[in-house]
Amino acid sequence: MAFGPDPHRLKIPRPVRRALKLLVRRHRAPHVVVQRAQILLLAHQCEGTEQIARKLSCSSRHVRKWKARFAAAPFLETLEDAPRSGRPSRIPIAARCQLVQLACARPDGVKSPAPFRDIWTYKSLAEALVKRTGHSISTSEVGRILRFEDLRPHRVRQWLKSEDPDFLRKAERVCRLYLHPPKDAIVVCVDEKPLQVLERKHPARVDPRDASVRHEYEYVRHGTQALLAAFDVQTGRVFGEVVAHRSAEALVSFMERLAARHPDKAVYVVWDNLNIHYDGADERWSRFNLRHGRRFRFVYTPKHASWMNQVEIWFSILQRRIIQYGDFATPHAQAQRVLGFIRHWNQKERHPFRWTWRTDRLQNRRDAA
Repeated sequence: MAFGPDPHRLKIPRPVRRALKLLVRRHRAPHVVVQRAQILLLAHQCEGTEQIARKLSCSSRHVRKWKARFAAAPFLETLEDAPRSGRPSRIPIAARCQLVQLACARPDGVKSPAPFRDIWTYKSLAEALVKRTGHSISTSEVGRILRFEDLRPHRVRQWLKSEDPDFLRKAERVCRLYLHPPKDAIVVCVDEKPLQVLERKHPARVDPRDASVRHEYEYVRHGTQALLAAFDVQTGRVFGEVVAHRSAEALVSFMERLAARHPDKAVYVVWDNLNIHYDGADERWSRFNLRHGRRFRFVYTPKHASWMNQVEIWFSILQRRIIQYGDFATPHAQAQRVLGFIRHWNQKERHPFRWTWRTDRLQNRRDAA
Protein backbone atom coordinates (compact mmCIF):
# COMPACT_ATOMS: atom_id res chain seq x y z
CA MET A 1 0.00 0.00 0.00
CA ALA A 2 1.47 3.33 -1.11
CA PHE A 3 1.70 6.27 1.27
CA GLY A 4 2.29 9.91 0.35
CA PRO A 5 4.63 12.32 2.08
CA ASP A 6 3.82 13.44 5.61
CA PRO A 7 1.65 16.59 5.78
CA HIS A 8 3.51 19.84 6.18
CA ARG A 9 2.94 21.48 9.56
CA LEU A 10 1.57 25.00 9.31
CA LYS A 11 3.56 27.40 11.48
CA ILE A 12 1.38 29.65 13.66
CA PRO A 13 2.88 32.14 16.14
CA ARG A 14 1.91 31.37 19.72
CA PRO A 15 -0.14 34.58 20.33
CA VAL A 16 -2.06 34.01 17.08
CA ARG A 17 -2.63 30.34 17.95
CA ARG A 18 -4.05 31.36 21.33
CA ALA A 19 -6.39 33.85 19.63
CA LEU A 20 -7.51 31.20 17.12
CA LYS A 21 -8.44 28.80 19.93
CA LEU A 22 -10.46 31.51 21.65
CA LEU A 23 -12.19 32.30 18.37
CA VAL A 24 -13.19 28.66 17.81
CA ARG A 25 -14.78 28.51 21.26
CA ARG A 26 -16.87 31.64 20.75
CA HIS A 27 -20.57 30.94 20.28
CA ARG A 28 -21.44 34.08 18.36
CA ALA A 29 -18.52 34.28 15.97
CA PRO A 30 -19.42 34.01 12.23
CA HIS A 31 -19.40 30.39 11.05
CA VAL A 32 -17.13 31.03 8.08
CA VAL A 33 -14.49 32.68 10.29
CA VAL A 34 -14.65 29.83 12.83
CA GLN A 35 -14.24 27.27 10.05
CA ARG A 36 -11.15 29.06 8.73
CA ALA A 37 -9.65 29.12 12.23
CA GLN A 38 -10.31 25.36 12.55
CA ILE A 39 -8.54 24.74 9.24
CA LEU A 40 -5.43 26.55 10.48
CA LEU A 41 -5.40 24.78 13.87
CA LEU A 42 -5.77 21.35 12.26
CA ALA A 43 -3.02 22.19 9.76
CA HIS A 44 -0.81 23.19 12.69
CA GLN A 45 -1.42 19.69 14.14
CA CYS A 46 -0.06 18.12 10.92
CA GLU A 47 -3.46 17.11 9.58
CA GLY A 48 -3.51 16.59 5.79
CA THR A 49 -5.54 18.72 3.41
CA GLU A 50 -7.94 15.92 2.46
CA GLN A 51 -8.37 14.87 6.08
CA ILE A 52 -9.18 18.48 7.13
CA ALA A 53 -11.67 18.79 4.26
CA ARG A 54 -13.52 15.64 5.38
CA LYS A 55 -13.61 16.70 9.03
CA LEU A 56 -14.98 20.14 8.28
CA SER A 57 -17.21 19.17 5.32
CA CYS A 58 -15.59 21.52 2.87
CA SER A 59 -13.56 21.20 -0.32
CA SER A 60 -9.83 20.55 -0.37
CA ARG A 61 -9.46 23.62 -2.58
CA HIS A 62 -10.99 25.71 0.21
CA VAL A 63 -8.51 24.24 2.73
CA ARG A 64 -5.50 24.94 0.50
CA LYS A 65 -6.70 28.51 -0.15
CA TRP A 66 -6.78 29.47 3.53
CA LYS A 67 -3.59 27.66 4.40
CA ALA A 68 -1.78 29.53 1.64
CA ARG A 69 -3.33 32.86 2.53
CA PHE A 70 -2.38 32.51 6.20
CA ALA A 71 1.14 31.35 5.36
CA ALA A 72 1.61 34.57 3.37
CA ALA A 73 0.23 36.77 6.19
CA PRO A 74 0.17 34.96 9.59
CA PHE A 75 -2.22 37.35 11.33
CA LEU A 76 -5.69 36.95 12.80
CA GLU A 77 -7.06 39.60 10.44
CA THR A 78 -6.25 37.31 7.50
CA LEU A 79 -9.34 35.24 8.32
CA GLU A 80 -11.60 38.10 7.22
CA ASP A 81 -12.77 38.41 3.63
CA ALA A 82 -10.48 40.47 1.45
CA PRO A 83 -12.02 43.69 0.10
CA ARG A 84 -13.53 43.26 -3.33
CA SER A 85 -12.79 45.69 -6.11
CA GLY A 86 -16.32 45.69 -7.57
CA ARG A 87 -17.41 47.61 -10.64
CA PRO A 88 -15.39 50.79 -11.18
CA SER A 89 -17.28 53.89 -10.10
CA ARG A 90 -18.82 55.79 -12.99
CA ILE A 91 -18.90 59.03 -11.02
CA PRO A 92 -15.50 60.53 -10.19
CA ILE A 93 -14.68 61.35 -6.58
CA ALA A 94 -14.29 65.01 -7.54
CA ALA A 95 -17.88 65.11 -8.86
CA ARG A 96 -19.18 63.49 -5.65
CA CYS A 97 -17.34 66.10 -3.59
CA GLN A 98 -18.80 68.88 -5.73
CA LEU A 99 -22.30 67.47 -5.15
CA VAL A 100 -21.77 67.39 -1.39
CA GLN A 101 -20.42 70.94 -1.51
CA LEU A 102 -23.51 72.11 -3.42
CA ALA A 103 -25.84 70.38 -0.95
CA CYS A 104 -24.12 72.00 2.02
CA ALA A 105 -24.66 75.51 0.61
CA ARG A 106 -28.11 76.92 -0.02
CA PRO A 107 -28.96 78.07 -3.57
CA ASP A 108 -28.97 81.83 -3.91
CA GLY A 109 -32.33 81.82 -5.69
CA VAL A 110 -31.21 84.43 -8.22
CA LYS A 111 -28.17 83.38 -10.21
CA SER A 112 -27.12 80.11 -11.79
CA PRO A 113 -26.86 77.21 -11.06
CA ALA A 114 -30.22 77.22 -9.23
CA PRO A 115 -32.31 80.27 -10.11
CA PHE A 116 -35.64 80.81 -8.35
CA ARG A 117 -34.94 78.17 -5.71
CA ASP A 118 -34.57 78.62 -1.97
CA ILE A 119 -33.98 74.94 -1.14
CA TRP A 120 -32.40 72.08 -3.04
CA THR A 121 -34.23 69.13 -4.54
CA TYR A 122 -32.54 66.03 -5.94
CA LYS A 123 -33.38 67.16 -9.48
CA SER A 124 -32.08 70.70 -9.01
CA LEU A 125 -28.85 69.34 -7.48
CA ALA A 126 -28.34 67.05 -10.48
CA GLU A 127 -28.89 70.00 -12.85
CA ALA A 128 -26.51 72.22 -10.89
CA LEU A 129 -23.86 69.48 -10.91
CA VAL A 130 -24.07 69.23 -14.72
CA LYS A 131 -23.54 72.98 -15.06
CA ARG A 132 -20.61 72.97 -12.66
CA THR A 133 -18.76 69.76 -13.59
CA GLY A 134 -20.34 68.41 -16.78
CA HIS A 135 -21.16 65.08 -15.07
CA SER A 136 -24.77 63.99 -15.43
CA ILE A 137 -26.18 61.68 -12.75
CA SER A 138 -29.70 60.50 -11.99
CA THR A 139 -31.82 61.87 -9.17
CA SER A 140 -31.78 58.44 -7.49
CA GLU A 141 -27.97 58.49 -7.51
CA VAL A 142 -28.05 61.97 -5.98
CA GLY A 143 -30.22 60.57 -3.20
CA ARG A 144 -27.86 57.64 -2.60
CA ILE A 145 -24.82 59.91 -2.36
CA LEU A 146 -26.54 62.32 0.04
CA ARG A 147 -27.93 59.53 2.22
CA PHE A 148 -24.45 58.04 2.47
CA GLU A 149 -23.22 61.41 3.73
CA ASP A 150 -26.33 61.80 5.94
CA LEU A 151 -27.34 65.03 4.17
CA ARG A 152 -30.96 66.17 3.71
CA PRO A 153 -30.88 69.56 1.95
CA HIS A 154 -34.55 69.27 0.88
CA ARG A 155 -35.84 69.18 4.47
CA VAL A 156 -36.87 72.38 6.24
CA ARG A 157 -37.57 72.48 9.96
CA GLN A 158 -38.90 75.51 11.79
CA TRP A 159 -37.51 76.95 14.97
CA LEU A 160 -37.99 80.10 16.99
CA LYS A 161 -35.11 81.88 18.66
CA SER A 162 -35.90 83.50 21.98
CA GLU A 163 -34.47 87.01 22.26
CA ASP A 164 -35.16 87.14 26.00
CA PRO A 165 -31.98 88.48 27.68
CA ASP A 166 -32.90 86.52 30.84
CA PHE A 167 -33.63 83.29 28.96
CA LEU A 168 -31.30 81.02 30.95
CA ARG A 169 -32.30 82.42 34.32
CA LYS A 170 -36.02 81.99 33.62
CA ALA A 171 -35.54 78.58 31.99
CA GLU A 172 -33.47 77.33 34.92
CA ARG A 173 -36.19 78.34 37.36
CA VAL A 174 -38.88 76.54 35.34
CA CYS A 175 -36.74 73.39 35.04
CA ARG A 176 -35.99 73.49 38.75
CA LEU A 177 -39.71 73.54 39.53
CA TYR A 178 -40.29 70.57 37.20
CA LEU A 179 -37.37 68.46 38.42
CA HIS A 180 -37.32 69.45 42.09
CA PRO A 181 -40.76 70.79 43.06
CA PRO A 182 -40.90 72.43 46.51
CA LYS A 183 -42.19 70.28 49.34
CA ASP A 184 -45.75 70.97 50.52
CA ALA A 185 -46.42 73.02 47.39
CA ILE A 186 -48.32 72.53 44.13
CA VAL A 187 -46.76 73.26 40.71
CA VAL A 188 -49.32 73.80 37.95
CA CYS A 189 -48.88 74.82 34.34
CA VAL A 190 -51.68 77.12 33.13
CA ASP A 191 -52.54 78.19 29.60
CA GLU A 192 -55.39 78.79 27.16
CA LYS A 193 -56.17 76.83 24.00
CA PRO A 194 -58.38 78.42 21.30
CA LEU A 195 -61.00 76.03 19.91
CA GLN A 196 -62.76 76.26 16.55
CA VAL A 197 -66.18 74.60 16.51
CA LEU A 198 -66.21 72.80 13.15
CA GLU A 199 -68.91 70.53 11.78
CA ARG A 200 -68.17 68.41 8.71
CA LYS A 201 -70.67 68.83 5.88
CA HIS A 202 -70.70 65.07 5.36
CA PRO A 203 -69.87 62.29 7.83
CA ALA A 204 -66.52 60.49 7.68
CA ARG A 205 -66.40 57.13 5.88
CA VAL A 206 -64.34 54.03 6.46
CA ASP A 207 -62.92 52.35 3.35
CA PRO A 208 -63.80 48.62 3.63
CA ARG A 209 -60.75 47.64 1.58
CA ASP A 210 -58.06 48.84 3.99
CA ALA A 211 -60.02 50.40 6.89
CA SER A 212 -58.66 53.86 6.09
CA VAL A 213 -60.82 56.83 7.05
CA ARG A 214 -62.04 59.30 4.44
CA HIS A 215 -62.51 62.68 6.09
CA GLU A 216 -64.72 65.31 4.52
CA TYR A 217 -62.73 68.40 3.54
CA GLU A 218 -65.53 71.00 3.73
CA TYR A 219 -66.93 72.10 7.05
CA VAL A 220 -69.39 74.49 8.67
CA ARG A 221 -67.95 76.84 11.27
CA HIS A 222 -70.00 77.41 14.42
CA GLY A 223 -67.80 80.01 16.09
CA THR A 224 -64.94 79.73 18.56
CA GLN A 225 -64.39 79.23 22.26
CA ALA A 226 -61.42 78.65 24.54
CA LEU A 227 -60.21 76.00 26.93
CA LEU A 228 -58.57 77.17 30.16
CA ALA A 229 -56.51 74.35 31.69
CA ALA A 230 -54.11 73.73 34.56
CA PHE A 231 -51.77 70.71 34.49
CA ASP A 232 -50.42 69.42 37.82
CA VAL A 233 -46.75 68.66 37.19
CA GLN A 234 -46.45 66.15 40.04
CA THR A 235 -49.60 64.07 39.45
CA GLY A 236 -50.55 64.72 35.82
CA ARG A 237 -54.09 65.73 36.83
CA VAL A 238 -55.78 68.31 34.59
CA PHE A 239 -58.32 70.91 35.71
CA GLY A 240 -60.06 72.63 32.82
CA GLU A 241 -63.00 74.81 31.84
CA VAL A 242 -64.37 75.83 28.44
CA VAL A 243 -65.33 79.51 28.20
CA ALA A 244 -66.96 81.51 25.43
CA HIS A 245 -64.13 84.05 25.20
CA ARG A 246 -60.59 84.20 26.47
CA SER A 247 -60.42 87.26 28.70
CA ALA A 248 -58.78 88.44 31.90
CA GLU A 249 -62.07 88.15 33.77
CA ALA A 250 -62.59 84.54 32.65
CA LEU A 251 -59.02 83.66 33.61
CA VAL A 252 -59.37 85.23 37.08
CA SER A 253 -62.58 83.26 37.67
CA PHE A 254 -60.83 80.09 36.55
CA MET A 255 -57.92 80.77 38.91
CA GLU A 256 -60.37 81.36 41.77
CA ARG A 257 -61.76 77.86 41.25
CA LEU A 258 -58.23 76.48 40.98
CA ALA A 259 -57.34 78.14 44.30
CA ALA A 260 -60.38 76.53 45.90
CA ARG A 261 -59.07 73.10 44.89
CA HIS A 262 -55.83 73.75 46.82
CA PRO A 263 -56.91 75.83 49.80
CA ASP A 264 -54.01 75.22 52.19
CA LYS A 265 -50.89 74.90 50.02
CA ALA A 266 -48.52 77.23 48.24
CA VAL A 267 -49.17 77.17 44.49
CA TYR A 268 -46.54 77.82 41.81
CA VAL A 269 -48.14 78.83 38.52
CA VAL A 270 -46.02 78.38 35.37
CA TRP A 271 -47.37 80.26 32.36
CA ASP A 272 -46.22 82.25 29.35
CA ASN A 273 -46.05 85.99 28.65
CA LEU A 274 -49.60 86.55 27.40
CA ASN A 275 -50.92 90.01 28.28
CA ILE A 276 -53.67 88.73 30.59
CA HIS A 277 -51.04 86.85 32.60
CA TYR A 278 -49.68 90.15 33.88
CA ASP A 279 -51.19 92.53 36.43
CA GLY A 280 -52.46 95.17 34.03
CA ALA A 281 -53.94 98.48 35.13
CA ASP A 282 -56.32 96.81 37.59
CA GLU A 283 -53.48 94.82 39.28
CA ARG A 284 -55.62 91.71 38.94
CA TRP A 285 -53.01 89.18 40.06
CA SER A 286 -51.65 91.23 42.94
CA ARG A 287 -55.17 91.56 44.31
CA PHE A 288 -55.89 87.88 43.57
CA ASN A 289 -52.79 86.83 45.51
CA LEU A 290 -53.71 89.13 48.38
CA ARG A 291 -57.14 87.50 48.62
CA HIS A 292 -55.47 84.10 48.95
CA GLY A 293 -52.88 84.94 51.55
CA ARG A 294 -50.01 85.54 49.11
CA ARG A 295 -49.52 81.81 48.63
CA PHE A 296 -49.40 82.01 44.82
CA ARG A 297 -46.09 82.35 42.96
CA PHE A 298 -46.29 83.29 39.28
CA VAL A 299 -43.39 81.95 37.19
CA TYR A 300 -43.06 83.11 33.58
CA THR A 301 -41.46 81.11 30.81
CA PRO A 302 -38.90 83.00 28.69
CA LYS A 303 -40.31 85.01 25.80
CA HIS A 304 -40.95 82.89 22.71
CA ALA A 305 -40.52 79.76 24.83
CA SER A 306 -44.08 78.82 25.73
CA TRP A 307 -43.13 75.24 24.73
CA MET A 308 -41.60 75.01 28.21
CA ASN A 309 -45.12 75.02 29.64
CA GLN A 310 -46.04 71.36 30.21
CA VAL A 311 -49.73 71.95 29.64
CA GLU A 312 -48.79 72.51 25.98
CA ILE A 313 -47.78 68.84 25.84
CA TRP A 314 -51.20 67.86 27.14
CA PHE A 315 -52.86 70.22 24.65
CA SER A 316 -51.12 68.32 21.83
CA ILE A 317 -52.64 65.07 23.14
CA LEU A 318 -56.07 66.70 23.25
CA GLN A 319 -55.60 68.02 19.71
CA ARG A 320 -54.74 64.60 18.28
CA ARG A 321 -57.37 62.67 20.22
CA ILE A 322 -60.38 65.01 20.17
CA ILE A 323 -60.03 68.22 18.17
CA GLN A 324 -58.22 67.30 14.94
CA TYR A 325 -60.83 64.88 13.59
CA GLY A 326 -63.77 66.01 15.71
CA ASP A 327 -67.20 66.81 14.27
CA PHE A 328 -69.08 69.32 16.44
CA ALA A 329 -72.53 70.66 15.59
CA THR A 330 -72.59 73.17 18.46
CA PRO A 331 -70.13 74.80 20.87
CA HIS A 332 -71.86 72.94 23.71
CA ALA A 333 -71.20 69.59 22.02
CA GLN A 334 -67.51 70.40 21.67
CA ALA A 335 -67.27 71.61 25.26
CA GLN A 336 -68.87 68.39 26.56
CA ARG A 337 -66.50 66.31 24.46
CA VAL A 338 -63.43 68.18 25.74
CA LEU A 339 -64.54 68.07 29.37
CA GLY A 340 -65.37 64.37 28.99
CA PHE A 341 -61.83 63.72 27.80
CA ILE A 342 -60.46 65.62 30.81
CA ARG A 343 -62.48 63.37 33.15
CA HIS A 344 -61.29 60.28 31.28
CA TRP A 345 -57.68 61.46 31.45
CA ASN A 346 -57.85 62.06 35.20
CA GLN A 347 -59.48 58.67 35.87
CA LYS A 348 -57.68 56.37 33.38
CA GLU A 349 -54.61 57.92 31.74
CA ARG A 350 -53.33 60.51 34.19
CA HIS A 351 -49.54 60.59 34.53
CA PRO A 352 -46.82 63.23 34.93
CA PHE A 353 -44.58 63.98 31.98
CA ARG A 354 -40.86 63.14 32.16
CA TRP A 355 -39.03 66.42 31.64
CA THR A 356 -35.72 65.89 29.81
CA TRP A 357 -34.82 69.37 28.52
CA ARG A 358 -31.87 70.98 30.33
CA THR A 359 -30.35 74.44 30.29
CA ASP A 360 -26.72 73.28 30.46
CA ARG A 361 -26.56 71.93 26.91
CA LEU A 362 -24.37 73.63 24.33
CA GLN A 363 -27.22 74.47 21.95
CA ASN A 364 -28.97 76.45 24.69
CA ARG A 365 -26.06 78.82 25.33
CA ARG A 366 -26.63 82.29 23.91
CA ASP A 367 -22.95 82.61 22.96
CA ALA A 368 -22.84 79.25 21.16
CA ALA A 369 -21.94 79.36 17.50
